[in-house]
Amino acid sequence: MKKIIITGGNGRFAKILKKEFYGKNIFYFSKKELDITKFNLIEKKIKKIKPKIILHLAALSKPLDIHEKNIIKSIDTNIIGTCNLVKISQNFKIKLIYMSSHYVYPCTSGNYKETDALLPANNYSWSKLGGECAVQMYLKNSLIVRVAMYETPFSHPYGFTNINSNFLTHKEVANILPKIINKKGIINLGGKKMNVYNFAKKTNKKVKPKKYIYKKNTVRMMPDSSVNINKLKLMLKRNI
Repeated sequence: MKKIIITGGNGRFAKILKKEFYGKNIFYFSKKELDITKFNLIEKKIKKIKPKIILHLAALSKPLDIHEKNIIKSIDTNIIGTCNLVKISQNFKIKLIYMSSHYVYPCTSGNYKETDALLPANNYSWSKLGGECAVQMYLKNSLIVRVAMYETPFSHPYGFTNINSNFLTHKEVANILPKIINKKGIINLGGKKMNVYNFAKKTNKKVKPKKYIYKKNTVRMMPDSSVNINKLKLMLKRNI
């Protein structure tokens, strides 16, 4: 197997991925071990390990309102950090896989294809699109994965009944990633479309239904971020 460096190696998703995707040539690095905001440190690590692929999981995500309250931290991690990895990948001819989000789409009507127009609704989504912009410049040797995933069991006490998507659990994404790791371009990942409440209660029977109502000075959420996954289905079918 090709040598692979995985950023954000101590994050929620990475902890699940480690159980499905591991080997002597797969290196998971935490923020302490590989700070993506420090270009020189990344370069030093790359020269030592000489990977063929970087799987970029490191990101600032929760709580969502941190992207409204501390835009410098959001920019430094999700945009500049990603830019650093793009530059490194270009310099050393490394394939880059970037984990993006459904929320780069307008999220008003759903069923978005990879070629549809993008229009984030909040600063978190803008930060993910900012990272995408850099990766797009290196698209000849990269893969952008757009996904909406949740850890299990669902950790919030309420699930919105009027916010829809085709969410995946961390484990479901961990099962898919190794199958598409050699692909390039942009790919949507998703499951069956449903509202947050119906998705949440599959893994947390105590979750309660709640209607989302936007309040001024809070993070704006949009009604339908579901994506079209026909391209993914075709990719997986060809892998069989």
